[in-house]
Amino acid sequence: MLKRAGVTPDIAKREMFNNPTAIGAVLLHLGHADAMLCGLVGHYASHLKTLKNVIGLQEGVHTAATVNGLVLPVGNLFLADTFVNNDPTAEELAEITLMTAKEVSLFGIEPQIALISHSNYGSNNSLSAVKMRNVLTLVKEKAPELSIDGEMHCDVALSQRLRDDVMPDSPLKGAANVLVMPNMEAARISLNLLQGTTTPITVGPILMGLNKSAHILTSVASVRRIINMVAIAAVKAQ
Repeated sequence: MLKRAGVTPDIAKREMFNNPTAIGAVLLHLGHADAMLCGLVGHYASHLKTLKNVIGLQEGVHTAATVNGLVLPVGNLFLADTFVNNDPTAEELAEITLMTAKEVSLFGIEPQIALISHSNYGSNNSLSAVKMRNVLTLVKEKAPELSIDGEMHCDVALSQRLRDDVMPDSPLKGAANVLVMPNMEAARISLNLLQGTTTPITVGPILMGLNKSAHILTSVASVRRIINMVAIAAVKAQ
């Protein structure tokens, strides 16, 4: 599959003997498996590279991405992109936002999407803030039916009262349940902070954009999280 990407038969054989993720990806690619989970050992980026090389991205998709779901006392919350793109462009974030909205809808939840920034509705013109504004424009062009707004502070995203004070005509209803972060650093810090202070039920990371249902867990995944991801992977394989 990778003979034109500098992978010789000897290298391929060595990978198949030593890389369980490569074995699973090939079985998935050949149709001998319907879904796969990996990642309890090793680095996320290494597993992702293998999956992208063997399985590939869906047609029309330009980047893979991840979303994590949290079941909190105040409701469900989804964070993107937590594990894949270090500093995505506005175009990449728009694609990530659309994939995340679709993923959240599969849970029977109407996505209320907030584009998170240190800037609040134009209060700052840094590159990051401008990027998030551009994401809003791009997403509205491709999916005008989505309930999405930004760029905004995180507390404004989670509070209808605060949002009414600064942007009373915001299309969001109640607290946002999808937070799209400007980069992976912000997304991961937010995820770890919520996991460490609220002990929520965590779902994910759900890997989006691949041709097949394959997901990469982390070394701290609990038995409950693994079972949740098995169920999600099976449903997405149908």
